[in-house]
Formats: sequence, C-alpha cells, structure tokens
Amino acid sequence: MNILVCISNVPDTTSKINFQNDNTAFDTNGVQFIINPNDEFGLTRAIWLQQKNAATVTVVTVGDASCEPILRKCLAIGADKAVRINAEPTDGFAVAKELAAHCQATSYDVIFTGRESIDYNGGMVGGMLATLLGIPYVANCIHLDIEGKAAQVQREIDGGKESLRSDLPIILGAQKGLVEESELIIPNMRGIMQARQKPLEVVEGVQATAQTSIEQFEKPAPKGAVKLVDAGDLDTLIELLQNEAKVL
Repeated sequence: MNILVCISNVPDTTSKINFQNDNTAFDTNGVQFIINPNDEFGLTRAIWLQQKNAATVTVVTVGDASCEPILRKCLAIGADKAVRINAEPTDGFAVAKELAAHCQATSYDVIFTGRESIDYNGGMVGGMLATLLGIPYVANCIHLDIEGKAAQVQREIDGGKESLRSDLPIILGAQKGLVEESELIIPNMRGIMQARQKPLEVVEGVQATAQTSIEQFEKPAPKGAVKLVDAGDLDTLIELLQNEAKVL
C-alpha cells in the first residue's frame, strides 16, 4: 500500500504576524514555521497504517528550500521518503495542480490532506485534487479503516457523524479525531538520526497558473478598552449591552 501525506508549511500560532509590500505579502522574517496541525493528524494516521499494513508513507509539499526542515521532521516522525515540489504555492488551485501532476506520475492508494491549513483556512486543495484525479474525497475525516481495497470512513457533519465506504484510491481531509492530540508522534533521537538518511527528492513543478490573487491583507482592528460596571448598577449594564454591545 502506498500512502501520500500532503504537508503545508504554516506559521506557528505564537508568531507575530506582519505584512510587507503595501500589505500584499506575508512577512516571513522572524516567523517560526511548523507542520500544519491538520496535516499532522493525517501523518500520524498514515504511520499507524504503515505499521499495521506494511505501507509506504511519502510526504510531499509545494514550496522552496525553506520547507525542507518540516519535511525532515516528517521523516523523523516515521515517513519513509519526502518529496518537495519546487514551485511557489500561489493559491489552492496551483497547489492542487502541482500535487495532481505528482500523483499522476506515482500511484497512491490513500492520500491525506489536512481539512484546511491554519494560515489561510481555505480548505480547497483536497477537493480540487480529487476532481483533478477523478477519485473520491471525504472531508472532515475522523475515522478510517482499510479493508482490502476499500476504505471505511467517518466524517464529521453538523450535529453528528456520517459513515461512508469507498473503494481505493481515496483522498481524506484529516482533522482532530482521526487521531487525538495526545497520540501525535514526537520525534525521538533515533528517528531524527534516521531522517538524515532517508530520501528527500526535489522535483520541478509544472508551473501551474494561479486562479486567484491577493489584493491586500488587513489585521483585525485593535480591541477596545474594557468597561467595568459595578455589580449593583444594572441600569448602566443594560444600557451598554443594548447601545454599545448591541446584544439585547
């Protein structure tokens, strides 16, 4: 069984976010990058399948050489090999096209994407990739069993869960629930040393054309000052809730 895990290189949520070029580009100076958390849930589930089904796990990302430390961490977690597609991830469609070209050249039984990345929260790549490859896609996946050449999956829906069955190959949008945060694999020294010997292949992209462009980024407005109301002054509290907070 061949498994592909698509990895996004995203800013750590503790990093201070700034923009440059008249607020049209993200400023990466001083920013620590991590594996997109939803992708990491998919990677951990892939490693479990690797151990249970003797599967081969490949991780792939679209980006420049700055993404390679993240791929090395994935190898330390347990992936067998890594691929970096040397192209700029300009938008979701361009990323999906680059990934589709790689998947068409190499056959995979299960492909994990994150439900969404925590930087742009687009949630588009999995569905676009499935359309380009002509295979099923299940978003918000919280359970997976492989039975021969079929996958038994559950996905989160409003108010409950939906159980589905599909033949392989399949693309799954991973999220918390597919594995729990406490089950995520932390690389140990042995894994880190082994990762140095595992293959990290760099392939040129197909120069996919972006279908969208960013006009401008804007930070949220600063939070206003907190108004404290005396516990016995209910009239003032009600007036503020009605006229300023507008929740009554």
